[in-house]
Amino acid sequence: MIKAMTLFTILLMTALPVATQKRDQRLEAEIRRVNAEEVESLLRNDVKALERLWSDDLVVTNPLNNFVNKKEVLRLIVSGVLAFRSYDRRIEHIKLHENLAVVAGSETVVWAGKMPGAGKSSLLRFTGLWLRQNGRWQQVARHANIVGEQGVENTQIR
Repeated sequence: MIKAMTLFTILLMTALPVATQKRDQRLEAEIRRVNAEEVESLLRNDVKALERLWSDDLVVTNPLNNFVNKKEVLRLIVSGVLAFRSYDRRIEHIKLHENLAVVAGSETVVWAGKMPGAGKSSLLRFTGLWLRQNGRWQQVARHANIVGEQGVENTQIR
C-alpha cells in the first residue's frame, strides 16, 4: 500500500507541472491570437471587433500622450483620426496571472487618416493588460509610447 501511495505521489508530482505547462501554452496561444485579431481590426477600422476585444473599462495612454477610454478611442477611429496604413506588433513578453495576461513588446506602425504624421512610420513600445472576463480575453489597459532619437537623447541611465 505504501509503495502504491508513493508511486501515485510521484506520478502526481510529475503530471502537475506538465498539465500546468500545457495550460499556459494554450493560454499564451489565446493571448497571441487576440493580439493578432486586435491588430487586424485596427488595420480594417473594424469597430465592432474592437468593441468585443476591448473591455468597457479600457483605458489607454496613447502615443500622443493622451489618457483615453474605450469610447474615446472608438470615436477617434470612427472619425478617421486614428488610422494605420500598416501595423506590425512583435510580442516580446507574456506573463500569465490567473485571469490576467501582461503583454509587452514593440510595434512598427505607419500612420494614416487624419493622424498627425500620416504617412510616416513610428516605432512604439507597448504594454497591454488582458483580463479573462465572461469566458473571453478583453484588453483592460494599454500604454504605448513612440521611441525615437529625441526620446533616447533625453533619457539618462542612472
